[in-house]
Amino acid sequence: MDDHVIEPPHVWETYLSAKYQARGPRVELLPEADQRYAFGSAEHPGSNGPRVAWWHFEDKYAQIRRGYVEAGLSPDMRADMARGLTFDQLRPGIWQPQARVADNLLNGVVASLCFPNYPRFCGQLFSEAEDLDLGLACIRAYNDWMVEEWCGDSHGRLIPLCIVPLWDAGLAAEEVMRNAHRGVRAVAFSEIPAYLGVPSVHSGFWDPFFAACEETNTVVCMHVGSGTKTTTTSPDAPEAVVSGLIFVNSAGSMLDFLTSGVMARYPRLKLLYAEAQMGWLPYILDRLDDKFRRQPARFRGILDQPPSTYYAGRIFCCFYRDPVGVELLHRIGVDQVCFETDYPHGDSTWPHSPAVAAEQLAPLAEDERDRILRQNAIDLLELDPAGWAPVR
Repeated sequence: MDDHVIEPPHVWETYLSAKYQARGPRVELLPEADQRYAFGSAEHPGSNGPRVAWWHFEDKYAQIRRGYVEAGLSPDMRADMARGLTFDQLRPGIWQPQARVADNLLNGVVASLCFPNYPRFCGQLFSEAEDLDLGLACIRAYNDWMVEEWCGDSHGRLIPLCIVPLWDAGLAAEEVMRNAHRGVRAVAFSEIPAYLGVPSVHSGFWDPFFAACEETNTVVCMHVGSGTKTTTTSPDAPEAVVSGLIFVNSAGSMLDFLTSGVMARYPRLKLLYAEAQMGWLPYILDRLDDKFRRQPARFRGILDQPPSTYYAGRIFCCFYRDPVGVELLHRIGVDQVCFETDYPHGDSTWPHSPAVAAEQLAPLAEDERDRILRQNAIDLLELDPAGWAPVR
């Protein structure tokens, strides 16, 4: 329920219309960046370093960095995760669909949902385009590639996840509907849209989008980091601080949804938080319910039921290593949790996911393990496992 795809170089060359093709994203071999990348900052090719793969769109560049493709890298190549690579240095399963299916089977995975990489985790790159008509064309081209090529002949083993324009909720709704008609049941969205300079979920702006998702049973999927900003304590704090606080935006996002009235207005809307883990969930739910009981004025009359009412059966989380969360499952609900592998990122459990899952879920009954590892995802995304090959 949370893997990633490194988009192959031909995506927009193949799927953009002739009108936009010359201006779409393209891969260029340029010198490696001179400066180490900082999350959310602009990147530029270097002056005389080794040539690596760079995506180039309008005036923006993005390097294929090792930190996003750690699966299959040799130990010496992992020494500096900020350095660049070429596509022929990548494990084929990172960017080729049939090789990905093979890598999944090697990992005990029969099917996976892949978030974008180059356009960022909710496709926000194209919503920041100078030419929004071009941005919309790039979004549609990405979705066509995702449905037709990445997932196309995988027999359901690769699950489509679309992206939408974030500057216009009506256009976003149209893209949800367009993809739902061809079987897509998942859309990437930002944890905290206001961080991207667009209206928050409290504003009402997103109602057409949420209505389309509810109508089509499309799950709103939010990956950590999809708000572009991450939480840290100081500019000189080590990356370990960011890693320890990475769930904070997901917690803030769930607070937004549970206090905004969105879940009440759209009673069939479902959310998925990817790579956020789950140990924090019981505290958030208890804290909100306590405030609702003792200080209802803080909710400005928006809710007529305790916030946890809107969580039950509708908000799902993904985890890979969270023994604390497993201990608290009785407070979260075993039906609202999914296991993930995060291939090919550095936190990935690939190729040892069955062993990791067995260790993490050892305290649970067999039927509970089955729900977390398989059935919850099948039910949530209306998957058809009939074509999946058995994994031995």
